[in-house]
Amino acid sequence: MIEVDYRFPPGVDAQKQAKVIAVGQTVGTWDARFAHRQASLREHLGEVIRVETENNTGCNIATIRFPQTNVENDISSLLTMIFGKYSMAGAAKVVAVRLPQDYGLSPKLGIIGIRKKLAVFNRPLVMAIFKPALGLSPEDHAAILKEVAYAGLDIIKDDEILGDLDIAPTLERLRACRQVIDEVKQKTGRTILYAVNVTGSADKLLEKARLLVREGANALLLNVLPYGFSVLQALAADADVNVPIFTHPALAGAFCAAPEHGIAYSVILGTFMAHGGADAVLYPAHYGSLPFDAVEEVKIKDSLRSRNVFPVPSAGIHPGIVPKTIGDYGNNVILNAGTGIMDHPDGAAAGVRAFFEALERVEKGESFELESLANGALKAAVEKWGKK
Repeated sequence: MIEVDYRFPPGVDAQKQAKVIAVGQTVGTWDARFAHRQASLREHLGEVIRVETENNTGCNIATIRFPQTNVENDISSLLTMIFGKYSMAGAAKVVAVRLPQDYGLSPKLGIIGIRKKLAVFNRPLVMAIFKPALGLSPEDHAAILKEVAYAGLDIIKDDEILGDLDIAPTLERLRACRQVIDEVKQKTGRTILYAVNVTGSADKLLEKARLLVREGANALLLNVLPYGFSVLQALAADADVNVPIFTHPALAGAFCAAPEHGIAYSVILGTFMAHGGADAVLYPAHYGSLPFDAVEEVKIKDSLRSRNVFPVPSAGIHPGIVPKTIGDYGNNVILNAGTGIMDHPDGAAAGVRAFFEALERVEKGESFELESLANGALKAAVEKWGKK
């Protein structure tokens, strides 16, 4: 069975609306003409389990149980069933979805597999984002990657805005960066993952992903909400796409940000990504540059980790935030920084070194107060961005 929690604001008859959802989002009503089918119809009905009032808000939480036989073991049919048409009916928000453990897809690699690829097991991973996001050539991307890779970076990704554009076609970017990845491997023994943004119309995107992997892509990036959960699941289920899939939260605010409408961030970026086949999921950190609720962040983290999916708190991450992030996440986290690496006063390589200096200070329990920092990459970063 599938259970869904809906939050209704004060003034809405939650019991009545829950019944509307339980019936209207499943079988619908029937009359005497279908009396001979009554047993079968009832098997597909949703059921209102309970309606409870939140003490702190006065909102009502209605829990509805749906038969799993109503959906196709995917996220798209699940979304259609639990909220589809009713999402246009008025004030109501999906705040939790509980799925069977075997629903949907598990990650191909996830936390364990990504760590094995990188041969890094006992610390957070450090990831950068190519910046500027647009206007760079494939050779520019390769030069940036070379600089940060030799500084110790684990992962780099395209900006989510960068598609298959004439200035830097996806395959040409990959080929230029793959030379750097191979050189670093040969000279240092280290593996660098490059999450290439896979884009295009649905009929071509899957084949493009296969081509990228054949040409040496060792990770992919997908904007799941613009392209659809079915695209994520197709990539995750494809045996030829045998690399980790990093998912970006682009467009999530349109689904999740309204307080009385839509679907909670923890459901979209946590539960659904975790059951959709993602290997690592980006989402805002509550102490970063985007407004985000700390409670939702914890729910996302817990949902992802429960299915071996790497949490990637993002947006405004810089070296001064490392103590707070490690306090919240421990070692099983990917520290993802764009400007927090690329805009370091002493260059992108220094931005990477600043993160590793920060990790070392956290491990030793040392202070991040400016007066306690020796001159170097971390001090320059804290002077620019501060600390948490």
